[in-house]
Amino acid sequence: IRESATLTRDVLEQHFNDLKGTLKKLLDERLMSLLQEVDAIEQDSIKPLDECQKLIEHGVSTADDLLREGESAVHGDVGQQNEKLCSFTKKALHIQLDSLPEVPSLVDVPCLSAQLDDCLLTILKNQIFRHGTVASRPPVQLEEFVEKPGGILVRWCKVDDDFIPQDYRLQYRKSTASHFEDVYVGSETEFIVLHIDPNVDYQFRVCARGDGRQEWSPWSVPQIGCTTLVPHEWTAGLEGYSLSSRRNIALRNDSQSCGVLYSKAPTYFCGQTLTFRQVLSDRRDSLGVCVEQQNGYDSLQRDKAVCISTNGAVFVNGKEMTNQLPAVTSGSTVTFDMEVVQLGPSSNEGGNFKLRVTISSNNREVVFDWVLDQCCVSLYFGCSFLYPGWKVLVF
Repeated sequence: IRESATLTRDVLEQHFNDLKGTLKKLLDERLMSLLQEVDAIEQDSIKPLDECQKLIEHGVSTADDLLREGESAVHGDVGQQNEKLCSFTKKALHIQLDSLPEVPSLVDVPCLSAQLDDCLLTILKNQIFRHGTVASRPPVQLEEFVEKPGGILVRWCKVDDDFIPQDYRLQYRKSTASHFEDVYVGSETEFIVLHIDPNVDYQFRVCARGDGRQEWSPWSVPQIGCTTLVPHEWTAGLEGYSLSSRRNIALRNDSQSCGVLYSKAPTYFCGQTLTFRQVLSDRRDSLGVCVEQQNGYDSLQRDKAVCISTNGAVFVNGKEMTNQLPAVTSGSTVTFDMEVVQLGPSSNEGGNFKLRVTISSNNREVVFDWVLDQCCVSLYFGCSFLYPGWKVLVF
């Protein structure tokens, strides 16, 4: 509680400090813009009046000079009087003493003023008093972490009955990292996070967006998730297949070589779910699990293996079952689930050993018992492709 309260105080203080800085900047910019507008109006309006004033002052000065010259001609010596009067008369005829520049009427002269609406303060006050909320708990919380090979299945749930979610947003980071990163945004309430290093702690958090809203809710309480299961990997080096950097995606290349691509190790254990995605193109193509690697086959339709082919046929120990799943196409997801069925005290001592197998595809599933002559709780998985260009992701 103290940690979240301290963090909340820091977030609030930082946010409102940023708002104050931004608001001051905006007000300063608006003030500067209005002052520049005043300057522009003043300059544009005063220029013709200044010019008019200069003309009037020049005319008054000229008339004053002419008046003094006339007085001098009248009061001067008799010998120079005629010459001065003649010069005065010529100047008086050329100077228009009765003309003035047009002066605008007073109502046409700009008179600047500032129009400031006090209601802005009221609007800002109302908006500020409604800005921000403090929630005692987020509307969604992380609910469960399920270990997966090289991944973690994260589940979350809504804890606020009045909150109607539209989307969820899941983030994660290594415990040693400083920043969270988005890993899922959508309407589902669970997601398998892949590319997780085994035996390394990761922090997860989730938030939601209310129906019809743009902003996200507060984050859930961060929780630690970890997987101890090594990731599924395909075996490298088979000529007909190219692998991704993490070796969990296999791509059928242009090589004419055929054969079954197996997992690097028997990393599929009973009780787990094995998922293949975006697969298959030919009836001889197959996906499935097997007790051991056996070279020389071009398909998993053989002994000690169960698999599904393109048309949805299910094969157990090389024999096709009567039950059939829908045809598998590119983009489909196929899952295998197995659990041990005990047949008696001798089942772990070399007698019959039974696994209950569930294969799901396109929202349908088949369930059957797979009888083996040996105890086997960890299995290899494999695939085979006839044509190039198809790839399969396993997790």
